[in-house]
Amino acid sequence: MIPNRVIFFLFDGVHLMDLAGAVTVFYEAACGGKSYELRYVSPYPEARSSAGLMFAALEPLSAVTVTDRDIVIVAGMELSGWNRADDILWMPWIRQAYAAGATICSVCTAAFALAAAGVLDGHSCTTHWAKIASLRAEYPRLEVLENRLFVKSDRVYTSAGIATGIDMALYLLEEHHGPEFAFRVAQGMVVYIRRDGNDSQHSIYLQNRQHINFQVHRVQDYIAQHLDHKLTIEELAAVAYISPRNLTRLFKTATGTTIGQYIQKLRQEKAVVLLKAQHKVAWVARECGFRSPHQLRQLVKKVSV
Repeated sequence: MIPNRVIFFLFDGVHLMDLAGAVTVFYEAACGGKSYELRYVSPYPEARSSAGLMFAALEPLSAVTVTDRDIVIVAGMELSGWNRADDILWMPWIRQAYAAGATICSVCTAAFALAAAGVLDGHSCTTHWAKIASLRAEYPRLEVLENRLFVKSDRVYTSAGIATGIDMALYLLEEHHGPEFAFRVAQGMVVYIRRDGNDSQHSIYLQNRQHINFQVHRVQDYIAQHLDHKLTIEELAAVAYISPRNLTRLFKTATGTTIGQYIQKLRQEKAVVLLKAQHKVAWVARECGFRSPHQLRQLVKKVSV
């Protein structure tokens, strides 16, 4: 049974990226022909984001009755401003949503809310890497997994936060509509391929983006979206509007690796994700830009899939 409604739950102090990333995934899904009704609820008529932006005209929790066809996504919030005196305003609703059979998801620090409501009891979970120790300390009975992008435990999903809310949402789309549709949505968002929940929070793609060179960022985005093509230095240089020689120099300076090494590592990472999902080797080889299935096997043979 495919859900047709996604209900976003906002606390006061909500983190913008925790909310916007997952919202955009389901918005883009509608643009691709898989429409979802998006609802925004809160215990409060207005909620201030952690960055100061106000959200107004939010629906009261009483206006939305959750069913087993719904996805509920609780966006992460600033824990220092989390008013636990207001638990009575929202906790029964979350518990009822879970009891109704809905898919319950948290992004980043919202795992603390699910834990407080008892939704995570008996489930493995995760949160932002900087909050792992705190979640374990406050809720010692939970199985809190570290270095995960997101964790699926039955119909409860918890993500590591920030951009990983996108990964979790794309994974939900893949479960409901298949991998090809999820890849199309990811491509439309100009984000890297959906990373598997078991992958590290630090992918090759992210490790090599800790720089501020916009030309190299542009090339990295292009590479990620065209891994199935034969990429040449001339083609990539044209994307950055600089000469091949200058691109080679800038790329190595910004990322610490050569363009060729970067492309190979990115292809290998993507291939491992797809092979873990039990896709056929020949299709994975084509999707990742390998010359043949044999070349793919040679490059990933040392990696457990």
